[in-house]
Amino acid sequence: MLRFKISNMTCGGCAEGVVDTVREVDPNAVVETNVEQREISVETKAADADTLDRALRDAGWKSERQAA
Repeated sequence: MLRFKISNMTCGGCAEGVVDTVREVDPNAVVETNVEQREISVETKAADADTLDRALRDAGWKSERQAA
């Protein structure tokens, strides 16, 4: 399970955008969002943390990997 802090994920619409970004990298990823804490958890077999972090940042999300 990978965890990321997304400091500019402030609403449900943002959360949908973050999930869409992760699913562009891995369409089968299981993504849980917590808008209040501005965090996501990702379960993926097709991507590593660096790849997801880069994709999130490239899409404009302020991503920071968190300890598992």
